Amino acid sequence: MNGPAPLLTLNNGVRMPALGLGVYQSPPDETVPAVTAAIEDGYRLIDTAAAYGNEKEVGEGIARSGIGREDVFVITKLWLTDYGYDSTLRAFDTSLTKLGLDRLDLYLLHWPVPSAFDATVASYKAAEKLLADGRVRAIGVCNHTPEHLTDLMARTEVVPAVNQVELHPNFSQPELRAFDVRHGILTQSWSPIGGVNRYGGEGADKVRDPLQEPTITGLAEKYGKSPAQIVLRWQVEHDLCAIPKSVKPHRIAENIGIFDFSLTPHEVAAIDALDTGARGGPDPDRVALDTFS
Repeated sequence: MNGPAPLLTLNNGVRMPALGLGVYQSPPDETVPAVTAAIEDGYRLIDTAAAYGNEKEVGEGIARSGIGREDVFVITKLWLTDYGYDSTLRAFDTSLTKLGLDRLDLYLLHWPVPSAFDATVASYKAAEKLLADGRVRAIGVCNHTPEHLTDLMARTEVVPAVNQVELHPNFSQPELRAFDVRHGILTQSWSPIGGVNRYGGEGADKVRDPLQEPTITGLAEKYGKSPAQIVLRWQVEHDLCAIPKSVKPHRIAENIGIFDFSLTPHEVAAIDALDTGARGGPDPDRVALDTFS
């Protein structure tokens, strides 16, 4: 067994593991064994979303693992079609039922919708009520730029605990990370090893694969680690929370095997220098209610 990951403290005092299992694009029938394997390997954070279609299987995997509810940190996300105050509360109930849980650890808005930002704000206000009612331990957002966050925080009461964004060595978002730090928001990385650059997406033809970068392959050889482990350790060195996704048991085990070594500041800076500023996923400024239809 590897891990466990160190804990990061959110702005409301809740503690969250620095590494978790993502289940984006994980088929439902492969999600249950992936979750149970991850927990057996020491993972204590599972990240899912209503849009992934596998919340029920995540809950089943957690239940089958035999782990105590208090020992696993569960995240899910609100999808765009449920934006709005009342519809958010209903969607949360649906997600909780599918997960088989009576309380959630972190609830996130999946995207900002600049063309319908009133609905984004209304959803966040509903999340604030869920937080006040003790139904979720922390709330936050995904894919919000500093401009989106500034607008959101001006119109709501609770500063987001987490902002989950595309973040890997070729798109490391230093300005966004700095903004999040200034406001006490923890940055969480989806596609932390650059998978979005391999499995495609808007602009994926214009970006590189971090796992092929000589800087990273050289460090992998130096430390006797895989390139993916080097990238995930880089995430840890930056106090980010990474959620690599996989349904392959050997890959799940490999991804958490990063807490027995560290990178030097010079090596971290060398990986930082790989940033191209080119994202592989959708541009949050261009997301609309029908973007993903």
